[in-house]
Amino acid sequence: MISRITYARVAGALLVFAALLCFTPPAEPSVRLCGFHWLTGRECPLCGITRALFALAKGHLSQAIHFNALSPLGFTMLFALILDAPGLTRLWTFGLTAFTAYGLYRVVLP
Repeated sequence: MISRITYARVAGALLVFAALLCFTPPAEPSVRLCGFHWLTGRECPLCGITRALFALAKGHLSQAIHFNALSPLGFTMLFALILDAPGLTRLWTFGLTAFTAYGLYRVVLP
């Protein structure tokens, strides 16, 4: 039998996906909310991830990768939260490590 928590997780994931599918943010934001970008002028590992998630929900893979190269991984990590599987911890550990390395790459190389 499927628990209420599973139903709530699936409903939450569907709501997030519906929001990502229905709205389209501008390709270049007029105001950047990233504090790291404000201070350094460089992009952090998560800069562009929101726009990339919106693009991925619509099936625009190349546009999503342009916004953030790790967006498919972030998309997978986000929607893997509805699963209660043993591999979830490994996925999140790998994902966080990848985003950290990507962040170092973005900071060190212009």
